[in-house]
Amino acid sequence: MQKTSVTVLGLGLMGTALAEALLAEGHAVTVWNRSAAKAAPLVAKGAVQASDAGAAIEASELVIVCLSVYANAEEILATDALAGRTVVQLTSGSPDQARAMAGLVTGRGARYLDGGIMAVPQMIGGPGALILYSGDEDAFTRHKDVLAVLAEARHVGADPGLAPLLDFALLDAMYGMYAGFYHALALARSEGITASAFAPMVTDWMAAMMRSFPEQARALDAGEFGTHVSSVATSQVAFPTLIETSVRQGVDPALLLPMRDLLDRAVAEGHGADALQRLVPLLETGKG
Repeated sequence: MQKTSVTVLGLGLMGTALAEALLAEGHAVTVWNRSAAKAAPLVAKGAVQASDAGAAIEASELVIVCLSVYANAEEILATDALAGRTVVQLTSGSPDQARAMAGLVTGRGARYLDGGIMAVPQMIGGPGALILYSGDEDAFTRHKDVLAVLAEARHVGADPGLAPLLDFALLDAMYGMYAGFYHALALARSEGITASAFAPMVTDWMAAMMRSFPEQARALDAGEFGTHVSSVATSQVAFPTLIETSVRQGVDPALLLPMRDLLDRAVAEGHGADALQRLVPLLETGKG
């Protein structure tokens, strides 16, 4: 791979991990952070510390931004030094923020990619890490080999807002899974079953349930809501007992109540015989 000069703006845990992965592959890395002391470990590994953000941007064709909030990035990137460069924005933000940032950056004569990092810092540069990118596809193609040093690099569309949207959608699924897992652990522990003993059981159960996701997704896209398995009504009838059991076991049922309400609404609107993917249109439109 041809070695590339790369600038990394922002040296929190993730920014540092990104810079370290690039250095490990022999790329020339320029770094900058508001708290200059954070750059010292990277300088010891071969990075060049820029005196200010403008100098850091001017040092490289490829500029990776990984700051805490978009407002900080907007302040730093409002410079004509961007002209002719590619900016890869890895600061977490909303689709609308990404689109606005794309306008700012391209208005300064640069190419723009927005990214969603589906990994923790310790995973960067290793197997299993994924970064979703959206925006300028030519810029992505040009720099894909460098971006692949950080994680699997996947371009998901020309609209800069797509990567952050998918980032949040995946986080949505993750937090929902964690909510169910933690509530289940509390329920098991209410009878003295250790979390360690219960975890393999719930892991196997969830893995079995997730095998139905692709078929549910296909049926949803096709508008097919028939089922020969568990219907909306079946789940709705079971939910009050699940909530009552939680209360009796001293476990807060708050995480279950939104799902109960959604099932009740689906049945009330005449969807009781449908498959559970019928809940998705109710969430999308607010009225079924």
